[in-house]
This record gives sequence, structure tokens and C-alpha cells, in this order.
Amino acid sequence: MDSQKEALQRIIGNLANKNDEMQNFIDTLNHALKGVQANSASVIGDLDEEFDSLYSVLDEMKESMTNRIKQEQAHKTQELQNQLTQCTSALEDAEELLEFSTRALSIKNPEEFSKAARQIKDSVTMAPAFRLCLKPKVSDNMTHLMVDFSQEKKMLQALKFLPVPKAPEIDSDKCLVADNCITVKWKTPEEDSKIDHYILEYRKTNFEGLPRVKDERCWEIVDNIKDTEYTLTGLKFDSKYMNFRVRACNKAVAGDFSDPVTLETKALVFSFDGTSSHLNLKVEDSWIEWDSTGGKGQETKVKGKENKGRSGTPSPKRTSVVTRPPSVKGTRDRFTGEAYTVLGDVVIESGQHYWEIKAQKDCKSYSIGVAYRSLGKFDQLGKNNISWCIHVNNWLQATFSAKHNNKAKPLEMPVPDRIGIYCDFDGGQLSFFNSDSKQLLHTFKTKFTQPLVPAFMVWCGGLTLYTGLQQPSFLTSLEKNDSEMNGSSSGIINGD
Repeated sequence: MDSQKEALQRIIGNLANKNDEMQNFIDTLNHALKGVQANSASVIGDLDEEFDSLYSVLDEMKESMTNRIKQEQAHKTQELQNQLTQCTSALEDAEELLEFSTRALSIKNPEEFSKAARQIKDSVTMAPAFRLCLKPKVSDNMTHLMVDFSQEKKMLQALKFLPVPKAPEIDSDKCLVADNCITVKWKTPEEDSKIDHYILEYRKTNFEGLPRVKDERCWEIVDNIKDTEYTLTGLKFDSKYMNFRVRACNKAVAGDFSDPVTLETKALVFSFDGTSSHLNLKVEDSWIEWDSTGGKGQETKVKGKENKGRSGTPSPKRTSVVTRPPSVKGTRDRFTGEAYTVLGDVVIESGQHYWEIKAQKDCKSYSIGVAYRSLGKFDQLGKNNISWCIHVNNWLQATFSAKHNNKAKPLEMPVPDRIGIYCDFDGGQLSFFNSDSKQLLHTFKTKFTQPLVPAFMVWCGGLTLYTGLQQPSFLTSLEKNDSEMNGSSSGIINGD
């Protein structure tokens, strides 16, 4: 009966997953249908614009060439008209001279005839008819302005849609996710010398498998990539996965997207739990700061025997209450007394995790580490057997130490600007590193018997939290040589 029930539950789970997959595919098809309609209307509009532009160019060329013909016509008409006018006038003068010469032949008086002959001779010498060129200055031929668009017609008839680059193929086996960087590599299905660049798009998601149409996140775009790989750096892994797709572009148009690839981006993401914080701490999601005026009224009740026998960080005076928006994350009492502490809003029960902390430069005292959830509201980090931390004190006498179970081991090295915390719950290891130089500061080795929470203490200063960080690659090599790590000069304190 139980085995059948388990088998039925597996079948139900498989059916639910398949239904979810089919629903996502239906959403994808509906989205594609809408895209076909919208994109078809868009390219038809582009086609209309291109042809209108072509028509406009042809109209402009026709108008320009027509004007050229009309100018040639006007020029030749004017030249011929001028010649015609001159010749007509010369002909009239010549006819008058001819008539005068004919009458002169009938003159009987020798003296008058001689005078008329001289006059006719002079007139003939000066007559326009003998000085005009009897050849048209211009021809009536207009064939030099004829056109033949047969080649252009062939070109127009050869018009076709632009060649589109084929979709690239992302090689998921060669893609690399390391140190909060992702390198995506792809290839083209065939050689295409006309490809000018690539466009890479990516987005974060909490769904494994194919990208979902209804995913709430927008695609981020990286344009003008000249190579067939690209590395995204400085990412915050605040989602379980990231989708990637790429398309090739020539000088004119972009091709289809590649099949999308989903890569896992596993990292611990958490914030400060404001409901657990001491009232003298101002708390944001990733930032805390000491506030000497916080907690008046609430904190004045914590006196006498509650503070009796507690040493360490002095307790400044409090004069007012810090108001905070309500939160549903916390279910425990606030830290109080001299435990100026706040916890992370995450519980660590297994696996390997990494986060970083940066302190303000003028911070007088702070501790960072982990603790069991049973840490009391008066308990200070490192002063009991259920918390592990490194402590920095810049007040009065500067100290840098690793603390657990009220024991401290001095750390003989400079305090880094930014400290990395690595917690291997299953391996029973808590290590602290210089985030910049990767230097190991200290390692605790123990067996964690209860769930852990990140824990932070600060006095007269502030801390900034960095999460969504992948386990750094340099830790892998350190894990392979555990004996070398144990023999480091930082030393190890064994926990309970």
C-alpha cells in the first residue's frame, strides 16, 4: 500500500511538472502568434516605407531629367529663333537691294548709272545676307537625352528580402559560471562572412528549463559583440537560474535568436533581520549602523542583573527610540543589553555558502560569524559555545581575533577592508578570508549540530553586507588540500 502510494505520488509529481511544461509551451505559442501578427505588420510598414522612398527617388529623377530636356529645348529654340529673325531681316534687305539693282539697269544717263552702280556695290558689300552663316547653330536632334532603363528594370525585378544570418548555437558545455561571472560561448551553424556583430540577451529567473513567456523579469541586452563569446562580470546571484540567448547581425538586419540556454546561478541570498536587531542598530536589508540614540524606553528596562558580570563593549547612553517598519521575518526576541547584534534572515542547514562584509573605516568594534538559532538575546558573539566569529576592536587597544566559547585567538595580520565568510555546514568548517588578497584569516573546524544563522555585532560604526556571491573558485583548490589549510599560520579553534 505504501509503495503504491509513493509510486502514485511520483506519477502525480511528474504529471504536475508536465502540465506546467505544457502550459509554458502554450504561453510560448500564444506569444509567438501575437509576435507573428505584430512583426508582419511591422515589416509590411517597413516595406511600404522602402517602396515609397523608391518612388520618391524615381519621381525626383524623372523631374530632374524632364527639366534637363526642357532646358535643352528652350536653348535650341532660342538659338534657332534668333537665326530665323536675323535671316528674315537679311532676306528683306537683299530683296530691296535686288529690286534697286534691277531698276538701275534701265538708267540711260551714264553719270547716274555710274552713281547707282557704285551705291549698289557698296550695299552688297555691307549686306547682312553675305555675312550670315547659313547653317543652323543647333541641331533638332534630341537623342542625346533619351534613356534606357532596361538594366535598372532588371535590378528592380531582382529585388528581394535581405539575407538574414542564421541563428547561432550556444555551446552550454563550454559556458562557465565562476566567481559571480558567466562566460557564454556560441558558434554559427555555417560560415557567414557578412556577420558584423552579435547581440546577447540574458535575464534572471527562478524557473529551470526553457524561459517562460510570463517571467516577470525583462531581458538585459549586450550589443555589438564582435567575438563568439562574452563574459558577464560582477553579477549578483539573487536568482536560481539565468536564461541566455544570442542572435547574429549583419550590416542591415538581425537574425533569429538561438535556442535559449538556462544556467544555474546558485548562491546564498539573505538580508539583515531587523526584527532580531538590538534597538541601537539602524537596519536596512544589506546595511546596519550603530545609533547611540536608539532604544530609550525599551532599553532602560535592561539594567542591573541583566548587565551584571558582562564585559566587553561599553554601553553608550540612549535618548530616543528608532522606528522601523514592521517585519514578518523574525520570530525571536530582539538582542538587548550589550549584545549589539543582528542576525541574517536565513537558516543554514546544509551545503557550502559564502558572503562578505565590509566595515566602515571608523568602526570601533564589530564581530562577524555564525551562531545557532538558540543564541540568547543577551549573548555576545564568541562568548559562548553556540557562536563562532572573528572580532575587530579599534577602541582603546586595537585587537583582531577569532572567538568561540569565550576563548580568543589573536590573528597576527592586518584587518582587511572586506572579509569573506565561507561556511561548509556538512563539512563542519567556518573560514574567514581577505576578500581582495584571498588570504586565509582563520578557520574553525567543528561539527554543527543545529541549524546556523549568520550573525553580526557592531558598535560605533556600520557594516555593509554582500550576498548572492558564488563560492569563489580559489576555495576549491583549498578544499583539495585541507591539510595545508589546517597547517596555516592562522591556526584553528575546534568548536563543540
